[in-house]
Amino acid sequence: IGKMQMKGMKLDHTTFISVLSACSHLGLVEEGCLYFNSMNRDHGITPGVTHYVCIIDLLGRAGSLEEAEFFMKEMPFQPTAAMWVALLAACRIHGYVDLAKHTAECILELESLNVAAFVLLSNIYAATSMWDDRGKVRKMMNARGVKKESGCSSIEVNGQMHSFAAEDVSHPQTKAIYALLKRLSGQMADEGYVADTRFVLHDVDDEQKEIYLSYHSEKLAIAFGLINTSAGTTIRIIKNLRVCGDCHMATKFISRISRREIIVRDANRFHHFKDGFCSCGDYW
Repeated sequence: IGKMQMKGMKLDHTTFISVLSACSHLGLVEEGCLYFNSMNRDHGITPGVTHYVCIIDLLGRAGSLEEAEFFMKEMPFQPTAAMWVALLAACRIHGYVDLAKHTAECILELESLNVAAFVLLSNIYAATSMWDDRGKVRKMMNARGVKKESGCSSIEVNGQMHSFAAEDVSHPQTKAIYALLKRLSGQMADEGYVADTRFVLHDVDDEQKEIYLSYHSEKLAIAFGLINTSAGTTIRIIKNLRVCGDCHMATKFISRISRREIIVRDANRFHHFKDGFCSCGDYW
């Protein structure tokens, strides 16, 4: 902000949305709140709904959910569905089940067919093994005709786009892809990788959960990229949804084992994996 002002650039609503969003993704809570408070005080810009959503997201990601709730109560207008969704997403990250249920109810009062509310609450129940409650959410979705968007990961190789769904067996190179993932699984285990089964949305035993995780769409796309590109080539993946925590961890291991840089663009941000680390600092 300071550098922009020094160059005579005019700050507007969009400027602060970008800055607040960046603070949220970097975990810069204090800085984000300072910028928000400076909008009206120092720049004569009245914060809009999107700015408030950014602050709720900022506080929620950082685990300050009670502070986010208080912030919502003190707003000069009633919370919107987008604000409640930001809080619900934070509940998903930090496992706040009771708050998640209340938050989802608030969303559905405003938008009865809000897909995010159903999906996030369903995933929270699955992560905490509350399968009966998850089943009720899924039944409600079916009754209202609400459909979750299926996860898909894509990679371009030699000018051709290849797309994969979870447990996809439709690709001509499926056998080679699955074989490589099996080898990588053993190598990752030797390096200390442990599958995070909280991201399996099915009521099955732990062994089956690990199998499900092994063939998520981004892992299939990465394996295809490793097979079909030369050593040292950067692997670039596009994921239509937020990358799950287990795939994020696995991709860090794969980047180190394969000595490849892997760039994943998910629904939230870019992730640049290199030598076992991610540019997001495991905060996304």
